[in-house]
Amino acid sequence: MSSLILLSSPPSNLHHLRLRPNVYKYPSPPPMSILRHLNLRHYRRSFTSISAALRQDTTLWTQAPLIVLQKAAESLFHITIDVSDSPDLISSHTRPGQYLQLRLPEVEKPSFLAIASPPSLSSSKGEFEFLVKSVSGSTAELLCGLNEGDVVELSPVMGKGFDIDQISPPEEFPNVFIFATGSGISPIRSLIESGFSASKRPDVWLYYGARNLQRMAYQDRFKDWESSGVKVVPVLSQPEDRWKGERGYVQAAFARAKHIFNPLSTGAVLCGQKQMAEEVTSVLVAEGVSTEKILKNF
Repeated sequence: MSSLILLSSPPSNLHHLRLRPNVYKYPSPPPMSILRHLNLRHYRRSFTSISAALRQDTTLWTQAPLIVLQKAAESLFHITIDVSDSPDLISSHTRPGQYLQLRLPEVEKPSFLAIASPPSLSSSKGEFEFLVKSVSGSTAELLCGLNEGDVVELSPVMGKGFDIDQISPPEEFPNVFIFATGSGISPIRSLIESGFSASKRPDVWLYYGARNLQRMAYQDRFKDWESSGVKVVPVLSQPEDRWKGERGYVQAAFARAKHIFNPLSTGAVLCGQKQMAEEVTSVLVAEGVSTEKILKNF
């Protein structure tokens, strides 16, 4: 292993010193306390940069081709990555709600993306699916501008995902409320399509919020989700005048519904905007639902 040698530059306040005959034949060095102060700041900056580089180098990146890129809604894209040549990566996806880092080979900064597809799809088809929000100036924006066949780099799968064991078996937790906003529906899709025994629970509701229908992804999947036992309630904060469904925010729509449930047999799953998650959690806890039964993927 090669060694790193750090050389500090001469302090700027010594540039005025010059050797002059009979005056400064051997200029006196500045006090060591000054040198230590100046050099310490230089070393700190150097070590910080080196440490950051070493931390990044510890991530194991797997290259894989992009095979599907389709518009899912306004500013949202459906992306599929072929990971069939990476069995270790596939086997690490064990729970809905897990995520990973994705980056482009020429772009150092990665994006954190929740896996939208259920683990069963990873194992059966060797694919990871994502719902990506294109944000100006971000790696996600560059990703949404790629072409099919372009190569990306994936980190190992991360996170604990949704701990469904906390609200199992289904007969003991018949009431489950699911809340999502914006691209937060991505890991919720993984949960619903993984099959968490929704059909065995008589009262499962999904409150899904977006600005309008143009920004609401996965509308084509609602019927399948309903048939699996999940009642879908779209909530639009800025709908068109002809919209007949729920208006406003998810937490308000849930409060208006006035569900009757036993808090001891109720679970919840949340993903999305921070204020929504905090307010929904406060409502559920105030009703007596245990925080251990309110699942998040982080």
